[in-house]
Amino acid sequence: MNEKVTIHLLKTGVPGLDELLGGGIPEFSFNLIAGSPGSGKTTLAHQLMFSLASPDRRAVYFTVLGEPPLKMLRYQQQFGFFDLEHVDASIRFVNLADEAMRGDFDDVLARIVAEVEATSPGLVFVDSFRSVDEAQAGQRGKTPSLQQLVQKLAMLLTSWQATTFLVGEYSLAETDSNPVFTVADGLLWLTQSVHRNSMVRKIQIMKMRGQAQIPGLHTFRIGAEGIRIFPRVILGDEPTATPAGAPRLGMGIPGLDEMLGGGLPSGYSLLVAGPAGSGKTILATAFLAEGARVGEPGVIAAFEKRPRRSDSRILDDLVGAGQLAIIDTRALDLSIDETLHELSVQIERLGAKRVVIDSLSGFELALAPTFREEFRESLYRMVAVLTGMGVTVLMTSELEDRYTDLRFSPYGAAFLTDAIIVLRYIEVASRLDRVMAVVKVRGSAHSDELRRFDITDEGVVIGAVMPQFEGLLSGQPRRSASDACS
Repeated sequence: MNEKVTIHLLKTGVPGLDELLGGGIPEFSFNLIAGSPGSGKTTLAHQLMFSLASPDRRAVYFTVLGEPPLKMLRYQQQFGFFDLEHVDASIRFVNLADEAMRGDFDDVLARIVAEVEATSPGLVFVDSFRSVDEAQAGQRGKTPSLQQLVQKLAMLLTSWQATTFLVGEYSLAETDSNPVFTVADGLLWLTQSVHRNSMVRKIQIMKMRGQAQIPGLHTFRIGAEGIRIFPRVILGDEPTATPAGAPRLGMGIPGLDEMLGGGLPSGYSLLVAGPAGSGKTILATAFLAEGARVGEPGVIAAFEKRPRRSDSRILDDLVGAGQLAIIDTRALDLSIDETLHELSVQIERLGAKRVVIDSLSGFELALAPTFREEFRESLYRMVAVLTGMGVTVLMTSELEDRYTDLRFSPYGAAFLTDAIIVLRYIEVASRLDRVMAVVKVRGSAHSDELRRFDITDEGVVIGAVMPQFEGLLSGQPRRSASDACS
């Protein structure tokens, strides 16, 4: 056989799944959708079926000892993918409960064969296939083995040119011993974990013959429209570098561009670190407003309450003008991949050039507990992807002012950013003042001065350096020796 066989890929209609699979489900493949109870297996199977079924590609959905078809349809019709017109016209439901209860594999196989030969479907679903094996447990020795059934079923359905999905509840320990895992061309594994009030669902493409699928666990949600998957971004060996001589972006605060050496280079990531109330969100708002002024739309993921109504009004006005998108961060079981997905959608929709994440502290709290363990690694990946898209990222980080050390982030995030601005409180003459400094701008000269600044109704106003004081970072500066002598 010298000719190369072309495999046609079916688009699944499940957001994010085609990307995981490497383009789609291979036509005429024999697949298993497996996982723990309640992880979304039946919902995924139905979403696939309603998306792929048509008058030219009919589907047969066999139910075994799980939910009867009527009950299953009652719950599945709540999803947006459900189309009642497909039922009977393109989709047929068949109950195998009687055959499975007898534990006779020959009867089960014969019924499937009869239905497939009668309707010539292009799609076949068996839910739950695990029930067939369990019903046969007490009848061993009287019927063919599970391995024989699976092999016969796979051979017949493939010869009939049907794309098949077996659905069942399995454990990872069974992947080495159960024959269905060996025979299947594709294996989609679904899991769910519950921690207090947080539920996280993940999907893994454990096998897909002939396909370059994306490895690893990927978060998904079950919502009104069905399942939406948020593929985990895999970085290349080298993150996209910002070219030398990149144009500079204005920060929207008089004097701050000069401190940065002429503005923030386009495509950079900037960390603004400081204690509560030091002006981080106001600085971020000015950054977005300046972008809108010069025709550079922005996106903000706001995990903090906006401290001032004026800031909220500015952001609301930008949204109304179509210059800003605000990511909904109300859910408390987010994943970084889900957040990155939402950011990417809005960036593409607006053609955004600026992104703000306010703040990293609030971001971590909004994540499901299982994702907090790898927050630092995931944050690195997210920043690399965003800057690789050509946007400039500003992140805020809330820090307790200890005055004994100069920290920038409790997550070790300082190393992954291209620039850092630190905000601090100081006490001068029994009065609380604020100072700021540019700690680094990668590949660029910048100011090394500590500059006093005020927060006014007009925003941040940067003042002069304070040469008459030394020890500003201690929080309790003292007058310099030269100033005291004068």
